[in-house]
Amino acid sequence: MVGRLIEMSVESVRVHMLSTQHVVILREMERDRYLPIWIGPWEASAIAMKLQDQVPERPLTHDLLSTVLDLLGATVREVIIADLADDTFHARIMLEAAGRQIEVDSRPSDALALAVRTGARIFAAEAVLDRAGVEPDKGPTGEEGGEPIDESKLSVFRDFVNSLDVEPGADERRERPPRE
Repeated sequence: MVGRLIEMSVESVRVHMLSTQHVVILREMERDRYLPIWIGPWEASAIAMKLQDQVPERPLTHDLLSTVLDLLGATVREVIIADLADDTFHARIMLEAAGRQIEVDSRPSDALALAVRTGARIFAAEAVLDRAGVEPDKGPTGEEGGEPIDESKLSVFRDFVNSLDVEPGADERRERPPRE
C-alpha cells in the first residue's frame, strides 16, 4: 500500500534549457507544492499535445491504449505516483473492468499521458511528495506564522526552475532531480 494519497494536476510540461531534458510538473490541488518528474521526449510530447488540445494525424500509443481500454469496457479510475526508489519514480494505473479493480505497474509518464486522455484523477503518495515535492519561497518564515523554509531543499528547486525553458532550446548537460 502507498499510504495517504494527495490529488495532483498536471501543471505543465517543460524543457530543461541546458540539457534539453523534458520534465512534467505536477501541482498539488490543495497546496502550493510541486512534483517535477523527468520524462522522455515522446511522452512529454504526448502529454503536452493533449493538454493543448492538439490532435495527432494518427493515434499515438497512449491514444491507442485509451481506445482499447474503452472498447474492452475498462475505465481508468486514477493514476498514482506511488513510489520513489533509487531516484526513480514508480506509478500505478488503477482500472475498473467488469466490476473488478485492476492495478497496473507503469512509468509515471505513461500513466500521466493516459490520465490526461481519459480524464482520470492523478494522485501522488504523500511519502513521495515529502521526499521530492517542492514549494515556492513564501518569504523568510514560510507561510504566515509558519516554520522557516528549509533553504537546502528550495535552492535545488530554484536552480531547477531557473534553468527551465517553456519552449525547447539549448542542449548542454546539467545535473537533474529524480527521473521516471
